[in-house]
Amino acid sequence: MKDQNTGNPKYSPVVLTIAGSDACGGAGIQADLKTMMAFGVYGMSVITAVTAQNTCGVTAVENISGEMIGAQLQAVMEDIPPDAVKIGMLSTTEACQAVAECMKKYRPCHVVLDPVMVSTSGRRLLEPDAEQEMLRLFPMVELITPNIPEAEALTGVRMERPEDMEQAARLLHERYGCGVLIKGGHMQKAANDLLYDGQVHWYAAERIACHNTHGTGCTLSSAIASGLARGYSMEEAVHMAKQYVRGAMSTDLNLGQGNGPLHHGWNISSACVRI
Repeated sequence: MKDQNTGNPKYSPVVLTIAGSDACGGAGIQADLKTMMAFGVYGMSVITAVTAQNTCGVTAVENISGEMIGAQLQAVMEDIPPDAVKIGMLSTTEACQAVAECMKKYRPCHVVLDPVMVSTSGRRLLEPDAEQEMLRLFPMVELITPNIPEAEALTGVRMERPEDMEQAARLLHERYGCGVLIKGGHMQKAANDLLYDGQVHWYAAERIACHNTHGTGCTLSSAIASGLARGYSMEEAVHMAKQYVRGAMSTDLNLGQGNGPLHHGWNISSACVRI
């Protein structure tokens, strides 16, 4: 693979995460960068917010200014253009606007947006006046990855059956023109995900009996972006990402007193480093 700007060999695909920081390392940019390492891509990060959180919940959020977010984006884009971008927590109008300006100016090839609206513990992470600004980003991206509560909030469709998920995905696709992956982790009897890109693609899976669910959404969207950066199709990237997340959930990593983090390195062989 050649770098488009210099013609020099690029030793690894490059993926950028635009998201918040998680102090306990289970979600946000920390989860994203671990996932990117597991997928063999070079990870970069633009921080949109600093959160005080652990496996039990979020206790404080300090947002980064739109000006600083824009400066970070410019620094990255003008030096190391990414092959794919993952967008996560955008809690303010200014953050959404800074990212939108970046998307218009640099037009990255693959963009996956995880519409982070509410934390697993129930804390709202998107300011009410920022929601409309985030929606303006949807037509600029290749894929959005809402979970069931987020898809219900975005469409007004209550999802109790597979047909309801398909209806909501079609509505979002028709409204914004992007691919839609509705994550089924909130289903009671299964964990089936639905990808809609003009056609319906179901990814069926049984529920995993574990408490290691902190950062699953961040991890999945980063894994998809990494797969796209490596040249896989959207269907293939979603399949690989789902299998990776399920593996990371299944390792029984026993950390924290709440919803524990995933084991992001479960598929990396352990190595002995001599110092």
